[in-house]
Amino acid sequence: MYRHQTILSVALVLLCCLKDTSSETKTGESPCENLLLGQYLCDDPEIDAETQQAKGCNPDSRTVQVTCRLAANITCTYDGRLCDSQTGFKKNVPCKWTNGHKFETALLLSIFLGMFGIDRFYLGYPAIGLVKFATLGFMFLGQLIDILLIATQVVKPSDGSEYVIDYYGAASTRVMMDNETRLRVQIDGGL
Repeated sequence: MYRHQTILSVALVLLCCLKDTSSETKTGESPCENLLLGQYLCDDPEIDAETQQAKGCNPDSRTVQVTCRLAANITCTYDGRLCDSQTGFKKNVPCKWTNGHKFETALLLSIFLGMFGIDRFYLGYPAIGLVKFATLGFMFLGQLIDILLIATQVVKPSDGSEYVIDYYGAASTRVMMDNETRLRVQIDGGL
């Protein structure tokens, strides 16, 4: 019995000595960027009444900075200062950058004037708009396809921005698989 306790003690000492401290700062606290979900709670971004999206959204990085508060008994460092549940820290969260093109307008233009290419002119695609105008919306087949592409938000404004849609409106988001979205292993229940 004494021998097993000695081996366990040696193993614990080795684990403590070999601990990776590369992500920790001089004070021993880990950076706030390394916190796990659930260890902090971020405020919602301030919403612009005109665009119905976050105010101050960066068009290049598609992020906006918000204040996050830490859970009780959790501390971290941010910009060289110690953060706790009272002080909090800033974090960049994803946002949708808009440039004034309204979804409803684009869809209505596509339905009623799509055969003349007005929807494509509105979204900033003048070449396709001219071809649609000259061919009467590719004999109405192009108009039907554009109605579907705009309704499913596959075709967006040419400047790379998102549509202006109500904040809780019918916006679509593509979900990609990354560290935030993992597949859970399904356990067979056995019938």
